Amino acid sequence: MATWRDQVALVTGGGRGIGRAIARRLAREGASVCVNYLARADAAESLVADINANGGRAIAVAADVADDAAVEGMVDRVAATFGGVTILVNNAGVSHQATLESYDQEKLQRMRQVNADGVIHTTRAVMTDMRRQKYGRIVNITSIAALGTALPGNAFYAATKAEAQILTLRFAMELGPFGITVNAVAPGFIQTDMTHGTDENAWKERAQKLASAAMLGRVGEPDDIANAVAFFASPDSGWITAQVLAVDGGRMDYLGR
Repeated sequence: MATWRDQVALVTGGGRGIGRAIARRLAREGASVCVNYLARADAAESLVADINANGGRAIAVAADVADDAAVEGMVDRVAATFGGVTILVNNAGVSHQATLESYDQEKLQRMRQVNADGVIHTTRAVMTDMRRQKYGRIVNITSIAALGTALPGNAFYAATKAEAQILTLRFAMELGPFGITVNAVAPGFIQTDMTHGTDENAWKERAQKLASAAMLGRVGEPDDIANAVAFFASPDSGWITAQVLAVDGGRMDYLGR
């Protein structure tokens, strides 16, 4: 029977925010972890150093998930270091807040390449080993935007996350016969460096507004998402697949049908 110590996890966008919490949590469970990053080598390396100093096993690898060849190279490096990937967490993502009048075509294209194409590239890169082992856990980080929250300016971001969500269901169907589960975690508003920004007053106002839209009366923390990912990634979750779990504190501001 598989155990956490047998697991090799790849967390894309793992150096900061939600990805950082996920990588730390999986390492704490006992998995070997590859922390993928694109630009912030310092953040990724500091996390890896911390995991290794606390008895875990981790490496940091730079790769753009929108680049198929770079993803293949990253997965090969993980395999050479720890063995084949058994847990893939597709966390890397970018956001372009815009309306029909204001969107930027280049930013929109980049968002699609990372948020949707990136899921395809990483899944293709790890599935050969997973199918050979008849085992795998894939967790895609989508968003409650894809489920229909009414926050202004999120239409195009929501569209890319909705694509990742439907890919979750279709890949679960395709890979299920090989013992590979594919699920998604859809975060609500999470407090990270990116969402917090530099204006403390603006942050407090925004956080208060979004907290009031949640049944639990607060915004989320990265560990809230990491806990859900650990559930789906667990060796004990082998009969759960094609699920989308909203981790949003009970957000109530959804668009009606």
